[in-house]
Amino acid sequence: MANEWLKARQTKYAAYVTTYIVVVLVVLIVANMLANRYNKSFDATSNKRYSLSDQTAKLIKGLKQDATITYFNQSGRFRDGKDLLDQYANLSPKIHVTYVDPDKDPQVAREAGIRNLGTAVVQVGQKREEAKSMTEEGISGAFIRDLKDTTRTVCFASGSGEHQLDNSDRDGLSRFKELLGKDNYESKTIDLLQKAEVPADCTVLVVAGPTQDYEQPEVDAIRKYVEGGGRALLMLDPPLKLGRSVTADNDALTGLLQSWGVTLNKDLILDLNPIGQLAGLGPQVALVTSYSSQPIVDEMKGTATGFPLARSLEIKNTDKSKVDKLFDSSGSSLATSNLSSASVDVNDPKNKKGPLTIAAAGSYDTGKQNSQGRFVVFGSSSWAANRFISFNGNNDLALNTINWLSSDEDLISIRPKEQEDRRVTMTRGQMNLVRITSQFLLPLLVVVAGVSVWWKRR
Repeated sequence: MANEWLKARQTKYAAYVTTYIVVVLVVLIVANMLANRYNKSFDATSNKRYSLSDQTAKLIKGLKQDATITYFNQSGRFRDGKDLLDQYANLSPKIHVTYVDPDKDPQVAREAGIRNLGTAVVQVGQKREEAKSMTEEGISGAFIRDLKDTTRTVCFASGSGEHQLDNSDRDGLSRFKELLGKDNYESKTIDLLQKAEVPADCTVLVVAGPTQDYEQPEVDAIRKYVEGGGRALLMLDPPLKLGRSVTADNDALTGLLQSWGVTLNKDLILDLNPIGQLAGLGPQVALVTSYSSQPIVDEMKGTATGFPLARSLEIKNTDKSKVDKLFDSSGSSLATSNLSSASVDVNDPKNKKGPLTIAAAGSYDTGKQNSQGRFVVFGSSSWAANRFISFNGNNDLALNTINWLSSDEDLISIRPKEQEDRRVTMTRGQMNLVRITSQFLLPLLVVVAGVSVWWKRR
């Protein structure tokens, strides 16, 4: 009787184990099938360094036709590019990824002009572009070159004390030029003093913080360019008169902008917002955290930007132009018209209270079909210079502005973030403290605790 009971119990237990194993196997098989079909991941890094940017997602999801990314490498090294390319394939069913081993298929590699292993080629329709690197910037850049038919050139005016394009110092624009290159824009410098005419190959004209007056022929050249359908970014600083640092009033140029509906006030914005002070910004830097509704800034909600030495603007529509505000300074800001003294009385009743408009975007009706002039005006220029363009969303704002001016609205978004330096930097004293704590104090604390427990139990 006991044997029969034991045998039945063993049979029942074996059935439970078998059922459990089958259930586990089924769960694992289903989980693997789902993982194969739905390749999802979660990026917990602070700046989403392992996720594709909003810009890339917008670009890929907006594809109107199929695209192929071909990765050339040795078969055993396909994994080097697979993780990144899978992210592109997951964005849209129009993306097809293929892997080619040049040693096994030399003809395919030869036709694609492949010279180095670990290279990707992006093909959209009949256009084919090689990625400059196996990074998001490299591959997305190849997509942009495939999709954009014409060369886009950003021309920077010089000759009147503007920020210099190739200058790598704090006040230069070399970083801006580098960012433009990543969006596949070409950049060059032009001198309107030598020839008062904007070259025909300029997609966008940039006037970046002139410290000297523009002569009337230069102003007329800008007027003719924009009112003929051209695009211009104008960044004009307040006319400060502090010692040797003097910025001209530039009345002729500001008069042109006023005729388009943008009046630049002769004042200086001081931002008393405590949040800016917590971010390490002084009152001379206007901190912006909220934006109006306009394509340049629509994607920037929740992103902060900063504007050193900014002036306020006033805007209105005219018979030929329509002007939209991009953003204001904070409600705790003020504008002083005292531009010749380093000391400012924040309680001066003549001060204007914030919020105050800092930037605006406008369009000009040329009267011609499919031809519209566009202009963007900032009351500050240093925000785009090397020393400040990397502050939070400033680089996105700079590129979004160029994208809108050049009618590349499909590129307007938040770009890939640079890899953060997460290393811990300590002084010699801090390193000694860590060493003493880890090598002596903590072990000693464990020994003391052990002795204390032994003594109590003794």
